[in-house]
This record gives sequence, structure tokens and C-alpha cells, in this order.
Amino acid sequence: MTLYIDPPTWPGHGRLWSHLVSDVSYDELHAFAALIGVPPRAFDRDHYDIPSHRYADVVRAGAVETGSKDLVRRLTEAGLRRRKHRPRP
Repeated sequence: MTLYIDPPTWPGHGRLWSHLVSDVSYDELHAFAALIGVPPRAFDRDHYDIPSHRYADVVRAGAVETGSKDLVRRLTEAGLRRRKHRPRP
């Protein structure tokens, strides 16, 4: 089981966020998130949003630190990337 987390650099709701992903399956991702107490509402298409104050906890629980570009590359190569649909003009 390998999960990946990028640095908390994404702003939103007055704080910074990281993304937690699996490069194996959504089942693996959901199981890990449940194990560390991340609520299901934090799941967004292909990742969990993790607030900066939980970053160290997630790493201690076993997530591997990686950069945002590597995280997206891993998701894409695993076929797990789900992009936002953008309305057409």
C-alpha cells in the first residue's frame, strides 16, 4: 500500500491544503483515509483534500511525500485521474 501526499500549498477556505492519492486504486485510497480519520466529505473526484495541520499526521501514518507534478503524473499513469468538467463556451 503506497499513498502519496503533496505539500500543503493549495489555498482554500482560509487555509492551505494537500492532496492525498493512491496510484493503485480508489479502494486503497478510501481505506487509508478511513484508517487515519479523514472524513468522506474530503474526497474530491480522485483525491482527498488534507488541511495543512494534518499533513505530518498523514506522513507519519505512511503516506509518501511528493511534489504536485509527480502526484498528478502518478494518478494519470495509473488511469485514476479524474479532471473537472469545464463548461464549453
